[in-house]
Amino acid sequence: MLSLNSNTRVYLALGPTDLRKGFSGLYGEVKQKLKEDPVSGHYFVFCNRSKTSIKVLAWDGSGLWVCAKRLERGRFDWPDGSGSGCIRSEQLVILLNGLAPTTHRYKNWYRRK
Repeated sequence: MLSLNSNTRVYLALGPTDLRKGFSGLYGEVKQKLKEDPVSGHYFVFCNRSKTSIKVLAWDGSGLWVCAKRLERGRFDWPDGSGSGCIRSEQLVILLNGLAPTTHRYKNWYRRK
Protein backbone atom coordinates (compact mmCIF):
# COMPACT_ATOMS: atom_id res chain seq x y z
CA MET A 1 0.00 0.00 0.00
CA LEU A 2 1.08 3.61 -0.39
CA SER A 3 2.95 5.02 2.58
CA LEU A 4 3.10 8.80 2.53
CA ASN A 5 5.08 11.09 4.79
CA SER A 6 6.35 14.65 4.59
CA ASN A 7 9.65 13.50 3.00
CA THR A 8 7.95 11.72 0.11
CA ARG A 9 8.24 13.55 -3.19
CA VAL A 10 5.31 13.23 -5.55
CA TYR A 11 5.90 13.94 -9.23
CA LEU A 12 3.05 14.54 -11.68
CA ALA A 13 3.41 13.76 -15.36
CA LEU A 14 1.65 16.84 -16.70
CA GLY A 15 -0.69 16.36 -19.61
CA PRO A 16 -2.39 13.10 -20.56
CA THR A 17 -0.74 9.67 -20.38
CA ASP A 18 -1.91 6.44 -22.01
CA LEU A 19 -2.93 4.46 -18.91
CA ARG A 20 -2.96 1.16 -20.78
CA LYS A 21 0.73 1.12 -19.92
CA GLY A 22 1.86 -1.18 -17.14
CA PHE A 23 5.03 -1.36 -15.09
CA SER A 24 7.50 -1.16 -17.99
CA GLY A 25 5.63 1.57 -19.87
CA LEU A 26 5.26 3.82 -16.84
CA TYR A 27 8.88 3.09 -15.85
CA GLY A 28 9.91 4.39 -19.28
CA GLU A 29 7.70 7.47 -18.90
CA VAL A 30 9.44 8.32 -15.61
CA LYS A 31 12.89 7.93 -17.18
CA GLN A 32 12.15 9.79 -20.43
CA LYS A 33 9.38 12.29 -19.70
CA LEU A 34 10.05 13.13 -16.05
CA LYS A 35 13.84 12.61 -16.14
CA GLU A 36 13.74 10.92 -12.72
CA ASP A 37 14.83 7.56 -11.28
CA PRO A 38 11.79 5.25 -10.93
CA VAL A 39 13.43 3.28 -8.09
CA SER A 40 14.17 6.39 -5.99
CA GLY A 41 11.30 5.75 -3.58
CA HIS A 42 9.34 8.76 -4.79
CA TYR A 43 5.83 8.55 -6.27
CA PHE A 44 5.07 9.20 -9.91
CA VAL A 45 1.48 10.01 -10.83
CA PHE A 46 -0.12 9.81 -14.29
CA CYS A 47 -3.59 10.80 -15.53
CA ASN A 48 -5.56 9.94 -18.67
CA ARG A 49 -6.86 12.43 -21.24
CA SER A 50 -10.40 12.58 -19.82
CA LYS A 51 -9.00 13.11 -16.28
CA THR A 52 -11.12 10.30 -14.84
CA SER A 53 -8.31 7.81 -14.08
CA ILE A 54 -4.99 8.02 -12.29
CA LYS A 55 -2.09 5.60 -11.92
CA VAL A 56 0.70 5.86 -9.34
CA LEU A 57 4.07 4.18 -9.82
CA ALA A 58 6.03 3.64 -6.60
CA TRP A 59 9.12 1.71 -5.49
CA ASP A 60 8.91 0.15 -2.01
CA GLY A 61 12.49 -1.13 -1.79
CA SER A 62 11.82 -4.59 -3.17
CA GLY A 63 9.68 -3.92 -6.23
CA LEU A 64 7.42 -1.55 -8.12
CA TRP A 65 3.80 -0.86 -7.25
CA VAL A 66 1.28 0.35 -9.78
CA CYS A 67 -1.90 1.62 -8.15
CA ALA A 68 -4.89 2.80 -10.16
CA LYS A 69 -8.03 4.77 -9.39
CA ARG A 70 -11.00 5.61 -11.61
CA LEU A 71 -13.66 8.11 -10.60
CA GLU A 72 -17.23 7.05 -11.22
CA ARG A 73 -18.35 10.69 -11.38
CA GLY A 74 -16.44 13.89 -11.94
CA ARG A 75 -12.85 14.51 -12.95
CA PHE A 76 -9.52 14.85 -11.23
CA ASP A 77 -8.18 18.40 -10.87
CA TRP A 78 -5.19 17.69 -13.12
CA PRO A 79 -2.91 20.44 -14.46
CA ASP A 80 -2.43 20.85 -18.21
CA GLY A 81 0.92 21.23 -19.89
CA SER A 82 3.90 19.01 -20.52
CA GLY A 83 6.84 17.83 -18.50
CA SER A 84 6.50 17.30 -14.79
CA GLY A 85 5.30 19.00 -11.66
CA CYS A 86 5.83 18.28 -7.99
CA ILE A 87 3.21 18.30 -5.24
CA ARG A 88 3.27 17.61 -1.49
CA SER A 89 2.13 14.26 -0.16
CA GLU A 90 -0.92 15.91 1.45
CA GLN A 91 -1.96 17.23 -1.94
CA LEU A 92 -1.71 13.71 -3.38
CA VAL A 93 -4.16 12.46 -0.75
CA ILE A 94 -6.56 15.26 -1.68
CA LEU A 95 -6.13 14.50 -5.38
CA LEU A 96 -6.66 10.74 -4.93
CA ASN A 97 -9.89 11.42 -3.05
CA GLY A 98 -11.20 13.22 -6.14
CA LEU A 99 -11.15 16.62 -4.50
CA ALA A 100 -9.91 19.87 -5.97
CA PRO A 101 -7.55 22.06 -3.93
CA THR A 102 -9.65 25.14 -4.66
CA THR A 103 -12.58 26.46 -2.74
CA HIS A 104 -16.14 27.44 -3.41
CA ARG A 105 -17.98 30.30 -1.89
CA TYR A 106 -18.22 28.51 1.47
CA LYS A 107 -14.50 27.60 1.63
CA ASN A 108 -15.07 23.82 1.53
CA TRP A 109 -13.43 21.18 -0.63
CA TYR A 110 -15.55 20.04 -3.54
CA ARG A 111 -15.63 17.46 -6.30
CA ARG A 112 -15.06 18.61 -9.85
CA LYS A 113 -17.89 17.88 -12.26
